[in-house]
Amino acid sequence: MKYRFEVRDLDCANCANKIEIALNRETYIEEANLNFMLKRLDVVSQEEDIEGLRAKIEKLAGSIEKGVKVLVQDEGKVKPLVKVGDEHTETHIHGEAHEHVVSHIHKGSHGHIKAHIHGEDHQHTRSDIHEEVYAHTEAHTHEHNHEHHDGKIANKEKWLIVSGIALLIVGSMTEISIFYILAYLFVGYDIVIQAGKNLLRGRMLDENFLMTLATIAAFAIGQYPEAVAVMLFYKVGEYMQGKAVGYSRKEIAKAMDIRPDFARVVSSGKEEIVKPQMVQIGDILEIRVGEKLPLDGVIIEGKSLLDTSMLTGEAVPTPVEVGSEVLSGSINKEGILKVKVTTSFKDSTVSKILELIENATSKKSKSENFITKFARWYTPIVVGLAIFTAIVPSLVTGNWQHWIYSSIVFLVISCPCAVVVSVPLGFFAGLGASAHKGVLVKGSNYLEELNHIDTVVLDKTGTITKGKFGISHIIEMGAPKEVILKYAASLEQSSNHPIARSIVEAYREEKYVTSDLKEISGEGIVASINGEKVLAGNEKLMARYQVEMPKVDYIGSYVYIAKNQKILGCIIVADQIKEDSKEAIQKLKARGIKKVVMLTGDKKEIAEEVGKNVGVDQVFAELLPQDKVARLEEILQDGEGKVAFVGDGINDAPVLARADIGIAMGGVGSDAAIEAADVVLMSDELSSISDVLGVAKRTRRIVTQNIVFALGVKILVMLLSLFGIANMWLAIFADVGVSLIAVMNSIRVLGGHLGYIKAMMMHKE
Repeated sequence: MKYRFEVRDLDCANCANKIEIALNRETYIEEANLNFMLKRLDVVSQEEDIEGLRAKIEKLAGSIEKGVKVLVQDEGKVKPLVKVGDEHTETHIHGEAHEHVVSHIHKGSHGHIKAHIHGEDHQHTRSDIHEEVYAHTEAHTHEHNHEHHDGKIANKEKWLIVSGIALLIVGSMTEISIFYILAYLFVGYDIVIQAGKNLLRGRMLDENFLMTLATIAAFAIGQYPEAVAVMLFYKVGEYMQGKAVGYSRKEIAKAMDIRPDFARVVSSGKEEIVKPQMVQIGDILEIRVGEKLPLDGVIIEGKSLLDTSMLTGEAVPTPVEVGSEVLSGSINKEGILKVKVTTSFKDSTVSKILELIENATSKKSKSENFITKFARWYTPIVVGLAIFTAIVPSLVTGNWQHWIYSSIVFLVISCPCAVVVSVPLGFFAGLGASAHKGVLVKGSNYLEELNHIDTVVLDKTGTITKGKFGISHIIEMGAPKEVILKYAASLEQSSNHPIARSIVEAYREEKYVTSDLKEISGEGIVASINGEKVLAGNEKLMARYQVEMPKVDYIGSYVYIAKNQKILGCIIVADQIKEDSKEAIQKLKARGIKKVVMLTGDKKEIAEEVGKNVGVDQVFAELLPQDKVARLEEILQDGEGKVAFVGDGINDAPVLARADIGIAMGGVGSDAAIEAADVVLMSDELSSISDVLGVAKRTRRIVTQNIVFALGVKILVMLLSLFGIANMWLAIFADVGVSLIAVMNSIRVLGGHLGYIKAMMMHKE
């Protein structure tokens, strides 16, 4: 069985790594995946007692990092809405007895409860209200107490640190050792206690134990001020690193935040605010200005502009009116809308996107997997070097104080936190930056793989083109274009054929009145207009009625217009190329893509014309779905780098799955294509591929910077300590200072600069 837990008060990335490793060694757990960024633990276990399992996990986690709390995350249970500041707690219950749900709760200053009961079995409902309100009150009390408790701890920590600084200053001025000892205990008593516990458990490579060992050794060789200062700056650095990680996580989450908070259901003139999960298909929702659409639906009243940037990355608002299909996660910019719900919450656009984002964080890149393995060996190796440095050179030279001091420097910088936290944080930010641009990458591994793409293979219909017929040319052969189009639209308005619909949509003016209208299958339409016979159709229809016409040489479907056996003109209807396709392919080549190929089932002449217009390097036409897979196999074998395939249709799913990276046009793409793909473009614009390639390159560059900087500084300080140049002050910078800089550098993946330091310092978890 799969369980999901929330992990609180886990501030150490290296500790999170250790907890995950320890859990995977336990016999009662088949698999454990701890996501430090999301503070989420996914566990596969045969244990049926989830509370017992939670308690075991919390005990194990607490033995590695003090104070870690593990809570059951019940995704199936609907949590009540909370709005602080009202005078009452208001609960609405609707539906029959077995479906009673609390839909809205206002938590008030006076704690009063008012319940509105709809449906049958009021007694059953009332018990449900008490249960839900009790659960709400308990949750709110826990949250309040948690924050209050954290505030007390934070104040206590600050007071102890300030006292430690004061005692350190007094000790430096008087050179009385007792002041140093008191300062050390004020600042690091909890670390020393935890180190003792870890020693009893056999965890001698824990950061607390190593920091305690290093500082006590410093005391032993008479380096009192440095021992206190190292512990002091370690505590301050850990605090700042925790703030930086917390702030960064929230900034990244904000970039991906599309979750609707509530739904306003309107029925029989009454309005009710409920959780989006409780809305049924067919319900009518009212969306006010500034509110997010909670579910997908169709507008039945009102018109507005929708901000879809959170879904598609498109900054320009989309105009909508009655009949427009709208997606959850969009923001209403002006006017009140009434929307009829067409999908359940679990099948809505926003739910699918959130699921993709959440699952993405569990698929680790090669860099993350390397760092996880590296961290398991780095600390033992550095501690081994510390022991070697303390003993062997001392025996040779007799200078025990110098070499013990150097070994202390090794111990101080033995924690791999800088890379353990910054690498996954960098990829987490990369996923957030991609989502903010309307591109969903299903895992850090795919984000990393995008850096190795050198060939992009594109489907034509719905990818390069709109997949929708439109008029490309009107050729005059005896009448003006306006007259040709009016005749054509007048005859085609009763047809449902895609070509006919494109002509009718192109002419919105008043049309001619027709009579004796007759449709000839496979040829076209004949009708009378003002007593004159008008034809609209292909060459066969013209031949049937003996209409002579000049030769036409355009790509597309021909609709000839004739009146009284005289040709008036020809309308060329073709699948229209997307406005950004040509520019998008140019951008891909500017990003370093060596080859762009187009695969299509369309006719060769049409495919080649489209390929020529947009600038692809190679075109393969008249392909069946299995032919596309075979052609892709050939491209995969011929290419040196990775190959990405971009498509949108259900027949593209096999090719998407076979490519190194499958990219689906998600806005109008089929569910099968989205499921098979590794990357989903929500905007259906090819230019989004260039955007996500840019994010991937920026992510790799920053992650590489963090790895090189963190390890480079640590190795440099180790070498300098051997020559007596580096001291413990520099060592503490190589540990917590480097970690802080690496975390701050990771947030740059989002595209902003580092001007958030003040906000970070004011940040509260």
